[in-house]
Amino acid sequence: MSLTNNEKSSAEKILNVAVIGCGKMGRFHAKTYASMPSVKLIGVFDVQAASAVAVAGEFGCQPFTNLDELLKQVDAVTIATPTIHHLATARQVLAAHVPCLIEKPLAKNSVECRQIVDWSNEFKTIVQVGHVERFNPAMRAMQAAIQSQNLKPRFIEAIRISPMTFRSLDVGVVLDMMIHDIDLVLMLTNSSIVRVDASGTSLAGLSEDICNTRITFENGCVANITASRLALKTERKMRVYCDGAYFTADFGSRSAMFVNTAATSTEIRGIAKKITTGEIKDPGQFKYTDLIKLEPLPTEQVDQLTAQANSFISAITSGSKTEVSAAAGAAA
Repeated sequence: MSLTNNEKSSAEKILNVAVIGCGKMGRFHAKTYASMPSVKLIGVFDVQAASAVAVAGEFGCQPFTNLDELLKQVDAVTIATPTIHHLATARQVLAAHVPCLIEKPLAKNSVECRQIVDWSNEFKTIVQVGHVERFNPAMRAMQAAIQSQNLKPRFIEAIRISPMTFRSLDVGVVLDMMIHDIDLVLMLTNSSIVRVDASGTSLAGLSEDICNTRITFENGCVANITASRLALKTERKMRVYCDGAYFTADFGSRSAMFVNTAATSTEIRGIAKKITTGEIKDPGQFKYTDLIKLEPLPTEQVDQLTAQANSFISAITSGSKTEVSAAAGAAA
């Protein structure tokens, strides 16, 4: 595949990019591209002309209401339309051999996701999926620590809750919010799923607004994931338990912590044994948090959307694999 839609051959050449869809996320993507020295934001597209004009005016590019005309002028695009339009938009973009970053979820169901994967292969054109939490400094730090110590997750607990934002109501909370943690769990476990148990309910919309799922993997790991858009507070956290280690990531504060449980397990087991045998009469004298050593993991505080966009552009210019492939998006 050539590097660009116009058969540009130089990897150093600045790429012309655009954003399709001028809603809230589309505006964020346009803002990100406009700030990057490696690309030039030449335009934005929306079927609502007023939306395209507003975003184009804010970031100094051209508004388009004809997608074919836009695709003739770009080397890459971000698709940030409502999920229900991802399939049709992706078909038009990929048929034009224009690499695209598609906001999560990849499509509204697994059948459409697989179709986009097939088109990416058929047209030999890059698709990256916008699972931006992959680029969260907390996730990056936790993932790096787990890999460097060659640890295997045994139990994962993830919670992602917030008040209703009244965005993304075309899909339920699973495709709106839980999809982030499903993607992260699949990446961390790297194992086939053998069982899924889930329950949810709709209180405000046509789709589920709260859901809890328990996923069992072939390698024995179990993940318990909760998502809600009916909460009174916002919380985005993940805890990963491995043999001899415990990790926690706060995606909101973008911080991560590590506990070497192997280093303290002997002492804790000894105390527990003495308590059960009656040798220690007052269990209240011990405080669990005093017995473990909580260590912060080093994090590189980068803007997630910028890191994601740089990853996408790098895949185009270098020919490397995308960090979040269409197949990964389909798996989630």
